[in-house]
Amino acid sequence: MYIYGILNSDKELFFGPHGVTACEEVYTVSYRDISAVVSDSEMVDTSTSLSIDPERAKRVEQVDYMHMRKDALAMLLVRHQKAIEKIMSLGHTIIPMRLGTFAKDEAEIKHILACGHTVIKDIFGKISNVIETDITATWGDFNSILKEIGKDEEIKKIKERLLINPKAVTVDDQMKIGLMVKKVLESKREGYAKEIQDTLKSVSQDFKAHELMDDKMVANMAFLINKARHKDFEVKVDGLNTEFNEKLNFRCVGPLPPYSFYTLEIKTLKNEEIDWAKKRLGILNDITSKNELKKAYQRQALSTHPDRNPNMPYAEKEFDEVNKAYKILADYCAANEQANPVRDEKSLIGTNQKENAILVKVRE
Repeated sequence: MYIYGILNSDKELFFGPHGVTACEEVYTVSYRDISAVVSDSEMVDTSTSLSIDPERAKRVEQVDYMHMRKDALAMLLVRHQKAIEKIMSLGHTIIPMRLGTFAKDEAEIKHILACGHTVIKDIFGKISNVIETDITATWGDFNSILKEIGKDEEIKKIKERLLINPKAVTVDDQMKIGLMVKKVLESKREGYAKEIQDTLKSVSQDFKAHELMDDKMVANMAFLINKARHKDFEVKVDGLNTEFNEKLNFRCVGPLPPYSFYTLEIKTLKNEEIDWAKKRLGILNDITSKNELKKAYQRQALSTHPDRNPNMPYAEKEFDEVNKAYKILADYCAANEQANPVRDEKSLIGTNQKENAILVKVRE
């Protein structure tokens, strides 16, 4: 079963054939007062485009799309987002799930909802009246920008000096001017991006800067906006468009679900990983608090840190392992706290865990 997102409702709903891998029915599976939006989808190995083996399909899985062909990945992403945005257009508030999240059956879905119930309800309290809008800005007339940069005093002086004897201009001279132009261009881009950010932050609840996709892009940002202030946001964007005139081209996409701020991911913490992490941090007995875990980590970090142990072979590798072990156990503690909000167990990390833990968290 493929999971698209979570609704703040326990109603049995059907959204039609809008599935991610074909035209399968999208519907809800509920637990208490929340429900997962799912479809019965074949789980695909993205590196080979073949079906996942039955053993992998028996557990909650987050498919890794890193090695998938870009065109196939783009198609899956579009279908995933279209399904979510279709549901949003029907008036539902939805928390998106990370692309490629599968569970084996309805019981597993309900287990996920049970584990993440507190976190999920907390997020709904934050997003009930907000939407995301994404803004990109690209250079308009790039040649005019370069001409403007050419008027920089320092660049102008060097150019004038070189023009006195053009035949003596070296490759190093050309590279020097090129680097200076690049530096001024980057400074200008950062200045424009900051102005866009500051202007739109004033009418937004939150803001995130995304990676620039190419050299033509000046800004790539997401804003979390209260629905009541959406018109104010649009007025600000129009003002920026007028101010920058032909220097920048703006593209505004929204309203969207809060992809950039509250996309959920599910982590299955396997018992063999927990055992390895405890062994790596030297944990032999139950741990009852996060402070105890932190102390165990600090002991190992001090004994393996490359700066403190310059003569120790493989210190950097061992230090990385210690950090990885700490992260695994910190997630395991969080999963145990989710499963037992009112703790009636003696330990956060015990010696006899019986089944893999599941952590539902906001994607970092």
